[in-house]
Amino acid sequence: MIAEIGQYALILALVLSLLQVALPGWGALKGDPVLMGTAGPIAFALFAFIAFSFGALVQLYLASDFTVLNVVENSHSQMPLIYKITSTWGNHEGSMLLWVLVLGLFGALVALFGTNLPDRLKALVLAVQGSIATAFLAFVIFTSNPFLRLVPPPGEGRDLNPILQDPGLAIHPPLLYLGYVGLSVSFSFAVAALIEGRIDAAWARWTRPWTLAAWVFLTLGIAMGSYWAYYELGWGGWWFWDPVENASLMPWLAATALLHSAVVMEKRDALKVWTVLLAILAFSLSLVGTFLVRSGVLTSVHAFATDPARGVFILGILTFFIAGSLALFALRASELRQGGIFAPVSREGALVFNNLFLTAATFSVLVGTLYPLALEAATGAKITVGPPYFNLVFGGLMLPLVFAMPFGPLLAWKRGDLLGVAQRLMLAAGLAVVAAVVIAAAADGSSVFAPVGIALACFVIIGALTDLAERAGLGKVSAKVSLRRLAGVPRSGYGTAIAHMGVGLCLLGIVCEASWSTETIASIRVGDSLKVGTRTLTLERMENRTGPNFRARVAVFAIREGAVAKGTLEASRRTFAARQMGTTEAGIRTYGLSQLYVSVAEETADGHVSVRASYKPRVLLIWLGAVVMAIGGALSLTDRRLRVGAPKPAARRPAKPEPRPVPAE
Repeated sequence: MIAEIGQYALILALVLSLLQVALPGWGALKGDPVLMGTAGPIAFALFAFIAFSFGALVQLYLASDFTVLNVVENSHSQMPLIYKITSTWGNHEGSMLLWVLVLGLFGALVALFGTNLPDRLKALVLAVQGSIATAFLAFVIFTSNPFLRLVPPPGEGRDLNPILQDPGLAIHPPLLYLGYVGLSVSFSFAVAALIEGRIDAAWARWTRPWTLAAWVFLTLGIAMGSYWAYYELGWGGWWFWDPVENASLMPWLAATALLHSAVVMEKRDALKVWTVLLAILAFSLSLVGTFLVRSGVLTSVHAFATDPARGVFILGILTFFIAGSLALFALRASELRQGGIFAPVSREGALVFNNLFLTAATFSVLVGTLYPLALEAATGAKITVGPPYFNLVFGGLMLPLVFAMPFGPLLAWKRGDLLGVAQRLMLAAGLAVVAAVVIAAAADGSSVFAPVGIALACFVIIGALTDLAERAGLGKVSAKVSLRRLAGVPRSGYGTAIAHMGVGLCLLGIVCEASWSTETIASIRVGDSLKVGTRTLTLERMENRTGPNFRARVAVFAIREGAVAKGTLEASRRTFAARQMGTTEAGIRTYGLSQLYVSVAEETADGHVSVRASYKPRVLLIWLGAVVMAIGGALSLTDRRLRVGAPKPAARRPAKPEPRPVPAE
């Protein structure tokens, strides 16, 4: 009965989404405040029904109800509780239900926090959100129904894909969807503004918090996915330029460009056309990512293989929203009046520079991802565009952008002094050069990339601190005044500096891992040793272990540095009987920000085990940098000027009447 109730809730949600399009949309076009006022209550009801349906699916998994096809295909009665819950979205149907749940959540949040918005704009935004919800609810109900019954039901489920039986799955997809789907709000604001024909600095201020929130979640989601692949798949890499990885990176790059462009629009009432286009493209790239993952055109550990009917349906959704929004943009773009004028050397100019390189980088990833698919569809030839292309093209575009990053916040609005900014960055540049010299001497000329990369990372980090030091007047005024100025720096100022520092930390981790990782691959037996950097690993024993729904063959290694014992490390291979699949569970030992990483293959009949052992210096900085970036974004979001639904400024008090002159007697 729970499955049927969940199904009915989905159907009612579809009806509500149609009403959310029709009533507020018609009210906005006719100027009817009553109809426009229905947008909020309908958005709340829509979210409630989707949440109820999703809760019903979770309950079916918790109860191991094998009368439901989706539960049979993705669960097992012996699975731990956490994996029964994550199985809800560890499959195509459940993950699409999570997609519409997040979409409904953002619609409800717009209704809740959008009290500042003009009634007509708010109604149009929620109507556009409703149209997106309609499309995806129809997709779930008609092609990806998670509540289908199976008659007769089997006695046991087929288990969740073993690779997905990991705590990281409890975090990665929800974070990623909050980022993906969160960009729908920016898209809805753009389409609503184009329909209304009014785009100004106030629009940029209303839109930017939603973009920033989506960017924070997307940053964390990508970082979590990278770390999950690193420790779960056993190959030890943190990014492989997999097409599905690229599908999440492209919206992130577009959202980053949108955030910077919206700043120019808010401050200078400029770049209107470009900002609106970026808002459309950022969500369009999220839809492209959804199509790549859900259509079955890709074969990836991240992708769900699906039938062609689903791919055609998603392609229709993608075409309607992308083509429709771009057509509306083409019709309205000529009516958008450009705002303030600024010199090329200015903070606006720096942000435009940022946008150009981010857009070019996004396009390079898009071409590298879609070109093999287009070529195969046109000619039948199969090619792979791999890391060499992406590292060269994407890296070549990002390096100038990263170098220019410390300059932007120090430049003045409208017209800046590049020479003056360069002088203020002399300390950062000097320390970066010292770091490069030290690294070059230590590396003994074996790597050119390492000194340059570390110098650039140091320049970005110290440059971000320089911005705060300049705001405080450090060295120019007393310490007391400096502290008072620092206390007065807006949270968005601190957020920008922290986010830029996160980029520097991430780059530092990438350079260290790429330049100084050591790896040893060997086939050994119990009692044999292998050397990894300064450490020696000895295979002490192989033992069998049993989990709730798997069997494991565990390799236990003793770690020694010279003659000193440094504990043990375990790596294993797990076999899941229900699916007859195996997984690699890497053994990881952390030393500060560095890690010793060991993975093992299947044991041979004569007792040999293939071992891949790596020492990865400062590798944790890669993910720490991403977390610091997200913290910077979240801190900016708490700034009153950026908070969604910030109260309107208090009305100006009436001036006191001037005293009347006393008449002369």
